[in-house]
Amino acid sequence: MVIGLQADHHGAMLHRVIVLRHAKSDWNATHGSDHERPLNERGRREAAVMGIALARLGEIPDTVLTSSAARACETVALAADAGGWKSSVEVIADLYDTSPADALAVASGAPTGVERLMLVGHEPAWSGLVRQMTGAFVQMKTATAVAIDYEMDAWSSLPSASGQIAYILPARLLERGSLF
Repeated sequence: MVIGLQADHHGAMLHRVIVLRHAKSDWNATHGSDHERPLNERGRREAAVMGIALARLGEIPDTVLTSSAARACETVALAADAGGWKSSVEVIADLYDTSPADALAVASGAPTGVERLMLVGHEPAWSGLVRQMTGAFVQMKTATAVAIDYEMDAWSSLPSASGQIAYILPARLLERGSLF
């Protein structure tokens, strides 16, 4: 189900958060720190597959908030390029090495008018984030997207809101099945 900003019968607006873990990184990269670790070849394919899949599903985010780590930024760039996204992208240093609560605090500052917000980051925080947002445990493997729907008046309500999972989309499965 693809949503827009629609008022429910109580006046709250429907919002969607897409939590995306970065694609597979290159553990053999010999230069730089963990923060500078790039994607490997599989990760570059996964990021492109995710970008195409989200575009074909009508799930292109309006705004992307991404960790400042190289692998997260590269995931967003490859997905956006492959999927033809015109999303605004903001690199947020606080999404690297964050907690679920801190990630929610960042997301709660999303601008009014954003219908679909994407957060791109890392484990173990992202599994914890999905659990905090929905109460469900989802193993956030690389390049997995989890869409969570909320009925709320504004993004500032996000930290105290409870969402429902709309879909779980693992790029690895899509790539293996040649769906995209």
